[in-house]
Amino acid sequence: MAYEEELNIARAAAREAGTVALEYQRKGVTPEAKSDDSPVTIADRESERLISAMLTEAFPKDGLLGEEGAHAEAQSGRRWIIDPIDGTRDFVRGNPLWGVLIGLEEAGEVVVGVAHFPALGRTYWASQGEGAYRDGKKIKISEKKLAAESVLLVNGLSLMKGTPLGDRMMPRLASWMQDFWAVRSLGGSLDACMVADGEAEIWIEPKVAPWDLAAHKIILEEAGAAYFALDGTPTIYGGNAVACVPALEGVVREFLEMRL
Repeated sequence: MAYEEELNIARAAAREAGTVALEYQRKGVTPEAKSDDSPVTIADRESERLISAMLTEAFPKDGLLGEEGAHAEAQSGRRWIIDPIDGTRDFVRGNPLWGVLIGLEEAGEVVVGVAHFPALGRTYWASQGEGAYRDGKKIKISEKKLAAESVLLVNGLSLMKGTPLGDRMMPRLASWMQDFWAVRSLGGSLDACMVADGEAEIWIEPKVAPWDLAAHKIILEEAGAAYFALDGTPTIYGGNAVACVPALEGVVREFLEMRL
């Protein structure tokens, strides 16, 4: 399997970091506000330090980019992108919807992704050309073709004001949502994995950073989903993201005024 060692180390790091974070959640933590008003806790920082140490020990020439400040220049042309707790707002409220995200970027492409949900007991992963998996079982997107039979996942509704995606969507969103079988907003990481696992058909994310997307991009694409930012390119650096089953890509792009 391609990138087998990288996957094994990334999964192990995600599990160990998740165990540490889960213990902090059980005890309770007090969040601090970062410069962008998003919360951070000691669990975020400890988890990122653990992940960074494990990855650096195994792949000392690889670079690092972490949400909480982990940084190392790459000597190998590869970089690990880390979100130690994606969904800190969920984490501090004691709910189980947060995850540990680890992606590996090589030559500008994400080639490995791991999304681990400690409180749910789920782990998703993928590597380039090898498919996507949940807990060892191969997953794929659903075969739904109509909005009326599909689940729409719109995340970050409170973050949309002033964003390109929000400016395009918000005036028409309430009307468009009525076309779908169901609408949910469970948190970006779980939403993305649900599309990859055939449990939903469309995921829309209005405001994100690369560490929010690196793991999910490869998992979604290897499961068969279409993935793109508002500029139409499959990038993790666009500040927003959309993923969907290919049968509904035209519907999504038309709503976003990105007609094919």
